[in-house]
Amino acid sequence: MSVDDDSRLARVALTWLAEPGTRAVHRLVERLGPVAALDLLLDGGSPDGWLHTTVAARSAAADARAVAAEALDRADRLGARLVIPGDDEWPTRVADLAVLRLPDVSRRVDAETAPPLCFWVRGGWPLGEALERSVAVVGARAATGYGQHVATELGYGLAERDWTVVSGGAFGIDAAAHRGALNAGGLTVSVLACGLDRPYPMGNTALFDRIADTGLLVSEWPPGAEPLRPRFLIRNRVLAGGTLGTVLVEASARSGATQTARRAIHTGRVTMVVPGPVTSAMSVGSHEFLRDHPRARLVTGVAHVLEEVGRIGADLAPVARGPQRAADTLDDDARSLLEALPRRGTLGVDRLTARAGVDVRTALRKLSLLEELSLVVRRDDGYALAPPGKAERRPTGGA
Repeated sequence: MSVDDDSRLARVALTWLAEPGTRAVHRLVERLGPVAALDLLLDGGSPDGWLHTTVAARSAAADARAVAAEALDRADRLGARLVIPGDDEWPTRVADLAVLRLPDVSRRVDAETAPPLCFWVRGGWPLGEALERSVAVVGARAATGYGQHVATELGYGLAERDWTVVSGGAFGIDAAAHRGALNAGGLTVSVLACGLDRPYPMGNTALFDRIADTGLLVSEWPPGAEPLRPRFLIRNRVLAGGTLGTVLVEASARSGATQTARRAIHTGRVTMVVPGPVTSAMSVGSHEFLRDHPRARLVTGVAHVLEEVGRIGADLAPVARGPQRAADTLDDDARSLLEALPRRGTLGVDRLTARAGVDVRTALRKLSLLEELSLVVRRDDGYALAPPGKAERRPTGGA
């Protein structure tokens, strides 16, 4: 076995011995390399008591290297591959997870947020290339129709503009974002919390197959790994750290999606939130996140997202405007004449100029313009407002 093969096998074994993200393991690999780090742990040399206990328990059940070898064989039969640091397609951005520290944590799963040791990948795209221009779209599983509509529009719009849509493959917002990207013929990546051969939830099997055909399925866990509850939180740091930004579409008060956004904002990523109805329980978590994190940005569509994650000065969102009306182009004199006309009936020029406070010469010039814009009509006895709906909505002239 080559040095590279030894390193790959060791990284798989280390991920099996201790859950991905374990800081003590990451530090050992950084200091000793994966092979020596594995030898040290298997010899009982763990620097942390809980890690020593975990390694001992796993080792009592099976040989770590044998488990890793079987995982590599199983992945090969599945058509998947192992990607490790140093490979051409390794996504270098996940290295930023080394600085991720969540404040006020009490659970190990919130403290152990180190960068991945390896990824299992199924699909034809190079992983690093797929994540280079990527946005994570996350949210509630029990999404409302509003949330699913927004997520689908975001997925479609981002993919249409050659951005990779990354999510977790769950029901609700995740699936809607993936489907939006697929419907646009774009690239989407699903980051799983289990083995690639048993993607969860099973109800999205057809969706996962579509993603694998045109995009990527990615996991830190070897084939056969079960989707245990803590693994979803461990997985969420990859959604947050592997992308340029994260959009939280919908989240209840205790949604795991807010944990992804929390990891994103503390990794220094652009973190965005879509507002929802204040009466919706599925938007409570989103709104609280906005209140608690001043750096989070409120977004309402693809244009806003691109302004946050895109190129400076090149991806600005257009200013929101209502429909332009003919009256919007008027200067003060023309507007004064228009406002001086009665809602019904006509008014002669002399009385009109007096009411508007405009001299006769200016009034006649401005009244001609107002006629041209179909805002007023001339009668035998003066001027009147044009009937509703007659005015042009997009005039080319000016006042």
